Amino acid sequence: MQIYNTLTRRKETFTPIEPGKVNMYVCGMTVYDYCHLGHARVMVAFDVITRYLRWRGYDVTYVRNITDIDDKILKRADENGESITALTERMIDAMHEDEKRLGVLRPDHEPRATGHVGEIIAMVETLIDKGYAYPAENGDVYYRVRKFEGYGKLNNRNPDEMRAGARVEVDEHKEDPLDFVLWKAAKPGEASWSSPWGEGRPGWHIECSAMSTCCLGDTFDIHGGGPDLTFPHHENEIAQSEAATGKPYVNTWMHAGAVRVNQEKMSKSLGNFFTIREVLEVHDPEVVRYLLVASHYRSPINYAPESLAEARKSLERFYTALEGLDPQSVAVGETVGRFAERFTAAMDDDFNTAEALSVLFELARELNRAKAEAPDEALSLAAELRRLGGVLGLFGQEPSRFLKGGQAALPLTEQEIEARIVQRAEAKKAKDFAAADAIRDELAALGIVLKDSREGTSWVFESPRP
Repeated sequence: MQIYNTLTRRKETFTPIEPGKVNMYVCGMTVYDYCHLGHARVMVAFDVITRYLRWRGYDVTYVRNITDIDDKILKRADENGESITALTERMIDAMHEDEKRLGVLRPDHEPRATGHVGEIIAMVETLIDKGYAYPAENGDVYYRVRKFEGYGKLNNRNPDEMRAGARVEVDEHKEDPLDFVLWKAAKPGEASWSSPWGEGRPGWHIECSAMSTCCLGDTFDIHGGGPDLTFPHHENEIAQSEAATGKPYVNTWMHAGAVRVNQEKMSKSLGNFFTIREVLEVHDPEVVRYLLVASHYRSPINYAPESLAEARKSLERFYTALEGLDPQSVAVGETVGRFAERFTAAMDDDFNTAEALSVLFELARELNRAKAEAPDEALSLAAELRRLGGVLGLFGQEPSRFLKGGQAALPLTEQEIEARIVQRAEAKKAKDFAAADAIRDELAALGIVLKDSREGTSWVFESPRP
């Protein structure tokens, strides 16, 4: 198995520290607001990675943290007039609802920053004792960036380049503008914890260093996150953790690609910022998941009406192939097993879901042929399509249900659609073909496509509303 390592900037053969076991940590959400599409990308990407590693036989321990104390959380709670706990609990519940609808499995461990303040303080004390950190007169504690010789290795930049090219927070209490905060002194009325440096709370970067090593040990296999976290967050995590433990922090660094909206960066200021729940009010969750899975996890994704329509049509091809078959408890034959070999080869190549789906499209075409020519083989092919699709978290719905809209919001109720079909049949019987065609056109404009056969008229919901 080959995985692209952000640290070395190349694909490497994956060799876990302990044979057969994978320890993976992914930076999770800061829970001051609802999760957005960028969060969905990271959720789904590492869900697929976890599913596949387990399918390949690895014992995976998947840790994804929750940042439940942060400047944004304090500000939002104050704006809402609610407690920090009330805000964070509400957002955590919403996050779990969103990921469940997207078919994202819960991590094995979901540590919260507020539950690891003791470990955070201990790590800060270790860094001070080793000379990598210093308390300032204002009650903050800072990390000495230039003390750590490897600083910048994840982003392939040295500290002087970072200082020249980055916005650096100016603070008279820092020894160097590049130094970053490990512990923040509390302002009046803020949530705080007692520490050797006075009342305060953790800095963001130190939270992940403490939680990851607490859950997975000083060195672990994989650390993942979004594309915006390589600097400064992950760079700072490496500096803190390796300075504190004296050991390599992570063997393989993985980062998901960004989500763009109509080819533009997603931004509230541009008015193209979408939360997961806003999107799922209109679109079937599996369609959204398919869009996120169809591209390689490191590639950027463009979220647009046409890309969603294309994702739905792709899923319709799979569900149409599966329609009418019940492949439960059917053995997979040797001729069918070749698809699993090619699927595995694609996923072993840095989790190439795009190539894996191309294999499944071939399987679906073979299934359509077999439905007409070899019913027993069709059942075996259908079982394999379900099995391999399940590794990607796809094809879990009943085909007929998905083809009639699935979990998307239909523009009409099923009863209203059936009533229109009856009206059209009556119009055709009365030879009022103009009225019959008008009903067909009306439904087609809503994405409801009628299919006439000897048995009568059925319908499918082809694409969600823009």
